[in-house]
Amino acid sequence: MNRKGQVFFKDYLAGSIEETETGYRFTYTKEYLAMEDCQPISKTLPVNNKVYTSNTMFPFFDGLIPEGWLLDVAVDNWKLKTNDRMGLLLACCKDCIGAVSILPFKANNHE
Repeated sequence: MNRKGQVFFKDYLAGSIEETETGYRFTYTKEYLAMEDCQPISKTLPVNNKVYTSNTMFPFFDGLIPEGWLLDVAVDNWKLKTNDRMGLLLACCKDCIGAVSILPFKANNHE
């Protein structure tokens, strides 16, 4: 089952991250790319219409996932495994420190 999250930069829907059969995929939305002053969510993911792929969770997104005791709380509360990086990203990264937040994708939402 492929899981997908909406990636927000400040209050703007900037892109989506998806778990695939072979790893992960990140893409910016056409609407975000059309904004005059759109900024990259990370220096490692420059703004363009490229589809970024990786066999493992992108380091930028992995860095948003809590560590230490906070990770333990998340794992216990949501019954997730510490190696379920996508599950942790979707469960824990709605209110991150900084400009980027991740929300689980819902089919009735627009990209």
